[in-house]
Amino acid sequence: MADMAGEDLGTSTWIADGVDGRPSGLRIRRCRLTVVAGPDAGLARDFEAHAIRVGARRGADLVLTDTKVSRTHFEIRLDERGYRVRDLESTNGTFVSGLRVTDVYVPPGASIYVGDTRLRFDPLDDSVEVALSSADRYGDMVGRSVVMRELFARLAAVAPTDATVLVTGETGTGKELVAEALHENSARKGGPFVVLDCGAIPANLMESETFGHERGAFTGATSARAGAFERANGGTLFLDEIGELPLEMQPKLLRALERREIRRVGGAKMSQVNIRVVAATNRDLAVEVNKGRFREDLFYRLAVAHLVVPPLRERRDDIPLLVEHILAGLPEGRERGPRPETIELMKKHEWPGNVRELRNVIERAVLFKQTVREPSVIAAAAPVVRDVGSPDAASRDDLRIAVDPKVPFKVAKQDMIDEFERRYVRALLDAHGGNISAAARAAGIDRMSIHKILTRLGMEREEKTGEAGET
Repeated sequence: MADMAGEDLGTSTWIADGVDGRPSGLRIRRCRLTVVAGPDAGLARDFEAHAIRVGARRGADLVLTDTKVSRTHFEIRLDERGYRVRDLESTNGTFVSGLRVTDVYVPPGASIYVGDTRLRFDPLDDSVEVALSSADRYGDMVGRSVVMRELFARLAAVAPTDATVLVTGETGTGKELVAEALHENSARKGGPFVVLDCGAIPANLMESETFGHERGAFTGATSARAGAFERANGGTLFLDEIGELPLEMQPKLLRALERREIRRVGGAKMSQVNIRVVAATNRDLAVEVNKGRFREDLFYRLAVAHLVVPPLRERRDDIPLLVEHILAGLPEGRERGPRPETIELMKKHEWPGNVRELRNVIERAVLFKQTVREPSVIAAAAPVVRDVGSPDAASRDDLRIAVDPKVPFKVAKQDMIDEFERRYVRALLDAHGGNISAAARAAGIDRMSIHKILTRLGMEREEKTGEAGET
C-alpha cells in the first residue's frame, strides 16, 4: 500500500490510497514505550493500537510497579494529528518537559514522568494494517469517514459473538445505535432488546428495575415483577449510562454478569439468564476507577470488547451524508436540501452535541418551514452557532403567548408556564447535548424533575425519537 503520511515520524497513521479519494485501508504506526528510570527501569513494550494506557493495575497496557503511579495513570492516544498524552486524573500527575500536563501532543522521543518513573516514547518505522469496512452504513448508522468505517469493521467482527461490549463516546454520538446494531447482527436478533437506563432510575429502585422483585418485597410492591435481566432472557441487555450506576449496586451487577444468574428482590430462588450485555457511557471509566467511583473489576468485566464512537468533529466529512440521511427520514425533508456553503459552515462548527445537535438543527429548520438552503438557517435553528448572522438575532427566543380573556385565568397561566418550561428544558438539553444529568446540574434541579417535565408536556417521546435517530 502507498503511504500518504510518507516518512513523517510525527504522524501516527498512514491512510492508504483509494479510489476517487476514498481510502481503501488504514495503517497504524507501531510505537515503543521504554522505562528509562524508576523501579521498572529497562522494561520496554511495543504497541500497535490507537490508545495505550499506563498504570499500576492489571488491565493497563503497560503495568508499572511504582507505588506513586495510579491504577490507570495516563494514556497515549494516536490520531491523525500525532501522539496525544492525556492524564487520567491521576493522584500524582503526569509531566512532560517539567510541566504537569492534562492533555498535550508530544513529539517522538518525548520523556514522560510519572511518580518516580521516567518513560521514553518512540514511534517505530513499521506499521500494522487496520481493517476498514467497504460499506457506508451499519445498522442505522451512516458514515464514509475512515473512523466510522473502522468502527463498522469492528462491529462486524464483534456482533456475531456473545462477548460483553463496552461502548464509549460523547453524548449524542449514537451509542444506543451501536448496541442495536450489535443485537440485530447477532444470533440473538430474534430475541428481546431491553434497555436499562442506569442514569434515569432512582438509586432505591435500581436493584428492583435490574433484577425484579417479588410481591411484598418493599412498600408498594403489590405484585411480582420481572427485572431487566429476566426480560432480556434470550436476547440483549443494553445498560445505558453505566457510569451513573450507584457504587453499592456495582458488586451485585458484577456477580450477575459473571454467573449469569439473578435473584429478585425479596426472593430466595436464583434464576439463570441467557443474555448478552452491552454497556455504554459518556464517562471515562478508567478515570472513574481512579476516583473510586467505579469498581475496577466491573470495568474489566464490561470491557471485554471496547468500542469507541467518534465525535462529529472528528468525522466532519460525514456531515453531507448525515444531513441527507436525516432529511430523508423527515416527512418534508425529501424536498429540501442545503446549499454547499451551508454544508461548509456546518463543517466549521464544533458540534458539542454531536449528531443529536445536528439532527435538532435539521428538524427545527423543517418544522419551522425553513428551506435549509440558506446559511442563516443554522443560526436560527441552533443558537450555538455564533459565527452566522447576527448574534442577537441568533440567540433571541422571545416568549410570546396570545392572551384570550375568554380563557379562565388558571388555564391561561398554566399555558404560559407550560410554554416556558417547554422552551427552557429544550434549550437546556440542547446546551448540554441532550445529557440530562449535566442539564440538571446546570439548572440546579434533579434529573427526575426534568423527566417529569418531559413526560407531562409530551416531550419525552420527542427526546427518545431524537436519540433513536442518532448515528
